[in-house]
Amino acid sequence: MVTPDGLTLTCKQEEGVAEGKLRVLFTREDIREYVNELALAVRRDYGDKNPLFLGVLKGSFVFLADLVRAVGFPLEVDLVRLASYGASTYSSGQVRMLLEPTIPVKGRHVLVVDDIVDTGICLRYLLDYLADKGTASLKVCVLFNKKERRQVQVRLDYVGAEVPDLFVVGYGLDFAERYRHLPDLCALEMQEDSGASQTR
Repeated sequence: MVTPDGLTLTCKQEEGVAEGKLRVLFTREDIREYVNELALAVRRDYGDKNPLFLGVLKGSFVFLADLVRAVGFPLEVDLVRLASYGASTYSSGQVRMLLEPTIPVKGRHVLVVDDIVDTGICLRYLLDYLADKGTASLKVCVLFNKKERRQVQVRLDYVGAEVPDLFVVGYGLDFAERYRHLPDLCALEMQEDSGASQTR
C-alpha cells in the first residue's frame, strides 16, 4: 500500500507491466480538499439547474462518485467512454466513442467530469460532440490538469490541481488497468526502456 508520506515503493514486474516506482504526489487528504472546493464552486453555479453530470470512463469514476456526493443537490448522471489508445499507452491521434450518453443532452446543462486532462485531444472531441447535440450549457470539471502536455485548446471551467508532466496513477487512474485502487495520486516512475507515455 502506498502511504501518504511520500514513501517510494517498488512495483514488481508482472504480466507485461514494466518495473517502476510509485511516488505520492497528492495524498488522499489533498484530493478530498480539492473535491470539496470543486463541489462548492459547482454547487454555486448548478444548484438550481438539475444538471447532467457526464463522467468520462474509466478514470473518472472515483472522482465522479465523490463529486456527486459532495455537491449534495438534485442532478442526473450519465457516462461516456472514449478511446485514443489502449494498454500500450501510445495515442493513436484519433478518438473513438466506445460508449455514448444514454440520456439526451439537448437542452440540458451538462457538466463533463473527468479525472485528468493533458493533451486535450479526447476532451476536445467530446465537447464538439456534445455541442452538436444542442446542450443548453456545457462546462468541464477536471480534478487534475497536466497543461504541459496540451496539444489542443480546451476550456476547463473547474480545476482541482495542476500536475507535472509525469505518468500518474491512483484515484481511478491506471497503467494497463493497474493502480486504480490507490487512494493517493502517485507518479509511476518507469524504467527508461518501458516506453510509457500518458495521453488524454
